[in-house]
Amino acid sequence: MANKSIAEKINELKKKKNAVILAHNYQIDEVQDNADFVGDSLQLSIEASKVEKSIIVFCGVHFMAETAKILNPGKKVLLPDEHSGCPMADMITARQLIELKEKHPDAIVICYINSSAKVKALSNICCTSSNAVKVVKSISPVHDKIFIPDKYLGSYVQSITERKMILWNGYCPTHIKINAKNIIERKKEHLDAEIVVHPENTPEVIEIADRVASTGGMLRYMKKSPSKTFIVGTEVGIIHRLQKENPEKVFIPVTDKAICPNMKLITLEKVMWALEEEVPEITVPEDIAVRAKSSIDKMLSLK
Repeated sequence: MANKSIAEKINELKKKKNAVILAHNYQIDEVQDNADFVGDSLQLSIEASKVEKSIIVFCGVHFMAETAKILNPGKKVLLPDEHSGCPMADMITARQLIELKEKHPDAIVICYINSSAKVKALSNICCTSSNAVKVVKSISPVHDKIFIPDKYLGSYVQSITERKMILWNGYCPTHIKINAKNIIERKKEHLDAEIVVHPENTPEVIEIADRVASTGGMLRYMKKSPSKTFIVGTEVGIIHRLQKENPEKVFIPVTDKAICPNMKLITLEKVMWALEEEVPEITVPEDIAVRAKSSIDKMLSLK
């Protein structure tokens, strides 16, 4: 494979090893451009549940690759950089969730997909930012509800559903860098722009937004919207795909500081190396995987 581009080598390796590349919307441009499927957490979960290839190369963070493995126990799942974790997911451990459940023994545990397999295994149902409102509405109002680990997504869902929940004190360190002052400054510069933000943002940011949506929801909304300029309140990686799919529109990040360093660890070279060596491989103990899959399946069954 000498004298070939990295992208060409990756394509050859994919064919040779019967592999598919899945990438999150926050990945660097070249990784998105060379993936077979790019999406948000819900879209990637759905896609992972339908994979027919033998190897899944997951370009995202650890909990996402874990989810793909849980949904595909017989397939090999590779995460091109083993250090690509999620600080929010690390904010709650299985032990902490067990202690929380002991305090609220009758509560239904709703687990944001941004969590470890061990935490998912202790939860009743998963959700993503795309379907969190739907998931909460699917649970009877008479039940107490624990929402973990993102207090800001939980707060947003509470405001929409008007259903009180017990919130864990977790958050996304990237979205916390986006604040209302930044948005107001951008709006002054672009008076005709629509403000579209992710539900992992703080209540102050959500309050002044014109639209709140997951990254997948952003892509769908901005494609249909008659507006030509958008102020985007989420990790900056989404701008590449927004611009690529809507070349006639303008997308302005609220702040250039909204960068997830973990999402940016994966490069095209690392994707190639992962395919060549078939490492780092993600594994999940069977007993944990079975219980975690139950909470994910409940989410995916909601129409």
